[in-house]
Amino acid sequence: MITIIDYGAGNLRSVLNAIARLGYATKLVSSPQAVDNAECVILPGVGAAGHIMASLKKSGLDNAIRKYINENRYFLGICVGMQVLLAESNENNGCQCLNIVPGKVRKFNEGLKVPHMGWNQVKQKQAHPVFSGIPEATDFYFVHSYYCDPDEKTVVAAETEYGKPFCSAIIKGNMIATQFHPEKSGETGLKIYDNFIKLASGKTL
Repeated sequence: MITIIDYGAGNLRSVLNAIARLGYATKLVSSPQAVDNAECVILPGVGAAGHIMASLKKSGLDNAIRKYINENRYFLGICVGMQVLLAESNENNGCQCLNIVPGKVRKFNEGLKVPHMGWNQVKQKQAHPVFSGIPEATDFYFVHSYYCDPDEKTVVAAETEYGKPFCSAIIKGNMIATQFHPEKSGETGLKIYDNFIKLASGKTL
């Protein structure tokens, strides 16, 4: 069973549909206890980091997510669900995030069109099973105005070029996160979800 965190906003339906296409069962949860009991967790995200953090704190999901990831359990963050893993975001004059990955979320430089929207190449920086069967420099779909800038570059699993290279995926233990939207990225995006779920369930890739 794939647990998807419902914090009251986000692209939940498209994520649910993508995983259903792969033949896996899902459940939406909104309580800390449900996260603690999960086998693997997905945190989708659209919109603003501040709004997501406010919702997570109100329900106690912020601490539940920290505990879950710190126990090195399988977790996948998507788009803003990746950004809130960092210490803080520059959005709206500053927002404290989950601080699981030291670093800041920064706005793209002036002169670049924001949001960064559409297909762009993801260049893999780490060999990892979540990328199994996915060629180097494959295009994935992005929609975001801010990007992650981790302090420790060893967690950067992929980069994408927009004005300059930015971090488009993070891997730290069993925590995986992508700035791009796998559910909007066709068959290769589905492959990301399938690889993650197989990893979490101990199946051979």
